[in-house]
Order: sequence, then structure tokens, then C-alpha cells
Amino acid sequence: MDTRKEQERAELHRAIWSIADALRGAVAGWDFKQYVLGMLFYRYISENLTAYANACEREIGDTTFDYAALPDEAVSEQARAHLVNKKGFFILPSQLFANVRKRAARDENLNETLSAAFRAIERSALGQESEEDFKGLFADFDVNGLQLGESVAKRNERLRKLMDGVGEMRLGNYQDNAIDAFGDAYEFLIAMYASNAGKSGGEFFTPQEVSELLTRIAVDGRESVNKVYDPACGSGSLLLKAVKVLGRDKVRNGFYGQEINLTTYNLCRINMFLHDIPYDRFDIALGDTLTDPKHWDDEPFEAIVSNPPYSIRWEGKDNPTLINDPRFAPAGVLAPPSKADFAFILHSLAWLAPDGVAAIVCFPGIFYRGGAEAKIRAWLVGTNVVDAVIQLPENLFFGTSIATCVLVLRKNKRDNSVLFLDASKDCVKVTNNNRLTDADIAAIHRDWAARRPIPHRAALVPAEEIAANAHNLSVSTYVQPEDTRQPIDIRALNAEIAAAVARQVALRAELDALVATLEADPLP
Repeated sequence: MDTRKEQERAELHRAIWSIADALRGAVAGWDFKQYVLGMLFYRYISENLTAYANACEREIGDTTFDYAALPDEAVSEQARAHLVNKKGFFILPSQLFANVRKRAARDENLNETLSAAFRAIERSALGQESEEDFKGLFADFDVNGLQLGESVAKRNERLRKLMDGVGEMRLGNYQDNAIDAFGDAYEFLIAMYASNAGKSGGEFFTPQEVSELLTRIAVDGRESVNKVYDPACGSGSLLLKAVKVLGRDKVRNGFYGQEINLTTYNLCRINMFLHDIPYDRFDIALGDTLTDPKHWDDEPFEAIVSNPPYSIRWEGKDNPTLINDPRFAPAGVLAPPSKADFAFILHSLAWLAPDGVAAIVCFPGIFYRGGAEAKIRAWLVGTNVVDAVIQLPENLFFGTSIATCVLVLRKNKRDNSVLFLDASKDCVKVTNNNRLTDADIAAIHRDWAARRPIPHRAALVPAEEIAANAHNLSVSTYVQPEDTRQPIDIRALNAEIAAAVARQVALRAELDALVATLEADPLP
């Protein structure tokens, strides 16, 4: 494992544990996560705005300028307008995280001070292009929630501890971190409270190593992409991997995603800001992607990465208009109402650019089940858009131990075959979960890109053979695991057994003769 990554990850985890200790017994795990990430966001945008304002003034010669040290009345309307235009929001000096924290120990109304600051930040974007990006971002941070304490004094005491804990985190420059600090904090918080959060938390986060694998596949061979899209974007970790893999300026027109859960939609927008993605370079929408997609005017997308929810219910055939939807109509059949997996896949395929690649994490059952799913598989294989199916190790994701797969879709394939790759052993065990190492990611990506048979690991299977197997797309159907059992020569084994039996008979005869001698001539 990368030493620097592990050091940064360990330091971040220690800081979060410290905050957890300070709030132990007061704030439940899932609420605790919301408070830590909300405060982390507040700190970040405060520091981000301060750094930008300071840089602007120092460029024109004021080398000692410090925005945080200004009185509120010293900030002109022109400066406010400039900051909102560039950053999408505005914060008065007195309402910056660092300044509120300095006064917190003697602020008997800290909860109201924070509430006012949060409202002011959201209001600063009203009427601006960034309005939708900031609306409701602090909705899950209830400064007056009873989970913080039954009295104002108790709530303020815990808010101070929370501010101190987040303020003491050594986060440095987010873009320069070896880890995704926000994403790693989110992942770690889910792990800390897995028993409480369960699937409700794990389904919203794709482990960073899996995100990197999907992104490397989706952008393979490109130095840049126009747009990256995730139809079930969760907290945005998949979208943001494109920054790490390609570089900050290599996603030219930004990041697009849709999320149905309000809390997670807020987390995703916060995540964009925490990674210094300008408000005008991401478009995260709230709503049901399958029945109310929000990006008709933005498709197609060159790179699509997604980990949609596994086998959830959707309207399907219960909505008679969906069979005519241009995303689903070509397949001639809808995904079953009880299993929406292929609805997400067909949606992604419909919005994929002619030269694009989609990498989608899938529940393995969709690759062999019958009925409508088998008909959709037949259409996908017949249309020659299935590039590869990659079997991942089990226990990679929070909330499920299932060994998931990656389905790779491509419209401009060079052949009429599907690559099946068994990467089920490519991992290391870390605590209770498995994790892909950098070497594992590189090996999977290499063997996928090579697109050639590898004994016991990869098979390149013609469409005709897949059709003969009822369009089964399970990796185990085509890649046979290596037989590590010791070969046995049955004839040699029988000879050894016969020799052993003969020796046993000879020894028994010798023993019987000895006994007979003793009986005939007993010792005196």
C-alpha cells in the first residue's frame, strides 16, 4: 500500500476518533457523520474564500492583507459581488469558521451564531447562477437538534467540541492530499457506525479504490474528457476520481450526476466544493434518474461511471409510458419492477457518447437470471455494446459482502466478442473488508485493456457462444478457475495400498509365529 496514503488516512482517522470521543454518548453515529462533514465543509469554504480574497489583494501589492482580520463593514458591496461571482457564495469575516471558533468559548448563543452564518452563506447565492448549488446545503446540520443536548448550554458545549475537533484536523491543501480527505472521512465514518448505518450508509459510497478502477477504465486512452456522468451519484466519489486520474483541468466541461436521496444529494454538492470544483463546472440534480432524468440537454457523455443501487424497485411496466422512452424502447422490454438494475444500465448506454465508455458496478444476479433480464442481455449482446464483465472480490463494499461485477459498455467495439475477467482474488484484507491495492487496480486495468485470453483469468468469448449459453454473462461460465489440487496417480496409489496391506499381513504372520513360540516354550 502507498505509505503516504496510509499515513494521511491514519491521521485523519485519529482526528475523527478524537471528535467521536468528545461527543460519545450524545450524538448517534449517522447524525454524528452529518455534523462532522457539515462542519468540515464550513471550515473548508471559509478557508477557501479567505485564501482567494488574500491572493487577489496580494497580486495587486498588498502583501499583508488578511480577509479574516477585516471588520465586516470594511467589505464593500463590490468585493462581495466579486466573491459571489467567482466562488458562488460569500461569507462575512466575522462569520468565517476560524473567527466563530475563536469566540466560541465565550459565545453563549453559539448555536444561533452558527445558524445565522449558515443561512447567510445560502442566502448569498440567491438570484445567482450558483443558487441551486448552495440551496439547502446545511439542511442536515441542525444546531438546535436534541441529539446535541437537551439544553442550549449542552448543545453549545458539543458544538464547541465539534468545532475544535474539525479545526485541529491537519488537512492541508485538499488537492495535494494523497487521499480524498472528504471521501475518506465519509468512508471511515460509515465503517465506524456500520452497525447503525447499515445499507443506508454503505449504498451511498463507492470505496475509493473501486472508484479509481472504474474511472481508469472509463477514461482509458484519453488525455482528457469533455464530461463525466454518474446517474446514481451518491456522495460523488466516483465523479471526483476523474480529477485524480486525469488531472484537474482534464475534465473540460465538468461533472454531471443525479441523486434521489436528499441528504446524499447535499453531501455530493458539498463534496464538489471540498474538491475545489467551481459551481459552474458541476451540475448535480435531485430526483429519480429512471423516471425523471434531469440531464437531457447535457447528454451524451464520454465517460460514465456508476454504482447504482442493487435490485431496487421501480415503476417498470406499471408505467405504460416507459416502454416508449428512448432510453428503454430499443431493448423491447423493461427491467422487472422489482429489479431496476438493467434500467440503470440501459439509461447509461442511451446517454453514452459514440466513442465513450461506461463502467458500472452490478449485482451478479442480473448476468444469469431469466425473464426480462435475459431478453435485455440478448439485446445488449446482439447490439455488440458489451465490452467486458469483470468479477470483483467479495466484501469490497460497506453494507454487503456480495462479490460484485463491473459491466463495461462501449458503442465502438473493434470485435464481436466479450471479455470476461476474473479478478476475484485481486485484493488484500483490511480489518473486516477487502481492499484493492494500487497493484490490484493496475493488474485489472492492464488485463482488461489487453483484451486477450489468460488461462484461468480472462476469456474472450464470441457473441455466438454467449448466445448458445442463453446469453449468460457470468464470468464463472467462461473462466475456469485453476485447479490447485494435487494430481493423484490412482494406479500408483493402489500399488502403495497393496504393498501396505501385504506388509501388514507379513507383520501379522510374524507376530502370530512369535506368540506361538512363546506359548510352546513359556519362560520359567
